[in-house]
Amino acid sequence: MYNFLMTIFWIISILIIIAVLMQPAKTNDALSSLTGGADDLFSKSKPRGFEAFMQRVTTILGALFFLTAFALVWISSH
Repeated sequence: MYNFLMTIFWIISILIIIAVLMQPAKTNDALSSLTGGADDLFSKSKPRGFEAFMQRVTTILGALFFLTAFALVWISSH
């Protein structure tokens, strides 16, 4: 069971890296790199289409990552 969960853990880890890298950039100007993007902090633009899909995928993969990590810790301690 431990080896199976470890394999799932590695697959989720790779998928979450890919999902984060596939998210579109929110800013394109050089000034935002200096200010840290503070102008976009309070903007009210709702993500649509591919951006919204990638946010959901990243959230789901993050939750699965933590669940498998907790399961691995529990199995290794018992």
